[in-house]
Amino acid sequence: MKKIILFLVGAGFANAQAPAGYYNAANGLTGAPLKTALSSIITNGHQDKGYNGLWTAYKTTDIDKNYENDGSILDIYSEIPNGPDPYKYTPGTNQCGTYSVEGNCYNREHVIPQSLFNQASPMVSDINFIRATDGKVNGMRSNYPYGKVGTATFTSKNGSKLGSSVSSGYSGVVFEPINEFKGDVARMILYFVTRYQSKLSTFSSGNMLGSTAFPGLQTWELNVLLAWHNQDPVSQAEINRNNASYAYQGNRNPFIDNPNYVNQIWGSQQSTTDTQAPTTVTGLTITSKTSNSISLSWNASTDNVGVSSYAVYMNGSLNTTVSSTSTTIAGLNPSTTYNFYVVAKDAAGNSSTNSSTVSGTTNAGTSTPSTNCVNETFETIPASSASYSTRTWTNGGINWTATDARTDQTISNKAITVRDGSLTSSSSANGIGSLTVTTQLKFSGSNGTFNVKVNGTTVGTVPYSATAATTTINNINVTGNVIVTLENTTSSNRVAIDNLNWTCYSGASKQNVSSLDKAEAKDLQIYPNPVSNLEIFIKGETQNIQKAEIYNLQGKVMQTIYQPFKNSRNSLKIKNLEQGIYILKLDHTPLKFVVQ
Repeated sequence: MKKIILFLVGAGFANAQAPAGYYNAANGLTGAPLKTALSSIITNGHQDKGYNGLWTAYKTTDIDKNYENDGSILDIYSEIPNGPDPYKYTPGTNQCGTYSVEGNCYNREHVIPQSLFNQASPMVSDINFIRATDGKVNGMRSNYPYGKVGTATFTSKNGSKLGSSVSSGYSGVVFEPINEFKGDVARMILYFVTRYQSKLSTFSSGNMLGSTAFPGLQTWELNVLLAWHNQDPVSQAEINRNNASYAYQGNRNPFIDNPNYVNQIWGSQQSTTDTQAPTTVTGLTITSKTSNSISLSWNASTDNVGVSSYAVYMNGSLNTTVSSTSTTIAGLNPSTTYNFYVVAKDAAGNSSTNSSTVSGTTNAGTSTPSTNCVNETFETIPASSASYSTRTWTNGGINWTATDARTDQTISNKAITVRDGSLTSSSSANGIGSLTVTTQLKFSGSNGTFNVKVNGTTVGTVPYSATAATTTINNINVTGNVIVTLENTTSSNRVAIDNLNWTCYSGASKQNVSSLDKAEAKDLQIYPNPVSNLEIFIKGETQNIQKAEIYNLQGKVMQTIYQPFKNSRNSLKIKNLEQGIYILKLDHTPLKFVVQ
């Protein structure tokens, strides 16, 4: 069922059934005084029903009446707005408990982590910011703030992501819900810093909260939430929950009742339009070469707000975009010279001038040159340790993240051992054809499998047992930039991973683009064209389209999106593209569009 959105009319408010006169004390106020008045209003009447009371509350507050409308738990981390959900929870029956994978059970997700206020009351049991969500995804979100993810290390089954931040002003790990619920999350956080503004100075920041009543949030997080609030207006599902929460707890979220309060309080806090470009990248150098790859590194650029990404150009055309200061360009020809330069970009879309150009010649190939895009031997993992934690390292231009992992086990030599977690690469260019990896069960346990995911989609499984074994998954055949994840499907087996590699795959990117250009597109149309704002709108029947690919006119795949319309019936988000003409291929239908 499509999300129902309430639009504001003129200067009035969309009232979500607040009692008459509930907000009278806030009339005529703006800024900090308005926030303080609202804090007093929503503090009065608040009844603390206790932490265990949340289970009872969820039977009325978190029931799906707007999507499937089937009486199941409405979970913002698993709900798929325009399609079937990956799993369903029965209120009261599927409460956590313990969990190991998505779909085991639901628990209590504090949108503001309870560790920031030491699990104190009444915050720990305030229904207005504590949602019923899948236990596994809740655990992966952990205590991280909300923000825009660049490279994802975890993606839930509805597309919620954990990974490195590309939100201006913050470069740590963040969690990003799907577009459908970004406004919901924003309004819950704004409720929290309003309801508890007098206590903020005693809370930990968690890289999100401010220490003063106004504005109440760190600038970077405030800017994220203001954008999400405006992009994702109040829905009927939020109104239903607000009314049920009021019936249960005796207070309301004012930003659901009166969305204009948000900009009346914090509008002046939004950063002015960022027009300053990052500094030019310096120190670009070639760090290593093989017969089919060249590795590059450079010095970090600076920006008045923050650098969000680096665009790497090869022979004058965009090859890849990364968030780190190094990358490996694979899939090259032996004994061939290539020219590279790098452009720094910020979140506002400002680009630096081109760095100086460096040239490199790949090594001579053998009669059967290697076609591996990535070859990870795990020789550069962190120092040997028997404890389980998140481990990160870089090798060959790929940034690796292993969660719930130890580093003291071996197979051929060093190996990474994953328990209740996963191994995830950063984005790698030139696609993936086949993948090969060696695995071995360590200590006690039973035989099992890893799920292998490419860009969040499962493409196969890798078995493991007490005997070290090498497995190859053939014909994965995904083009463009890929992020590869090996995900342990059990919570107790400890499995070592070694000698992971995959071959490049260009596939359809080598096809004759002119034939794409000449093909007739039936029943589908891009509008408007030229496109703007990094979004393409499509007229026609889109719900059954499985894959969208964007090509430049040289035949290079610039972006691949699987199930592109699962969260929207008629639009898809695209990456930053240079001005020019491109081909959008929707399954087998090509459409030409222009980026101004």
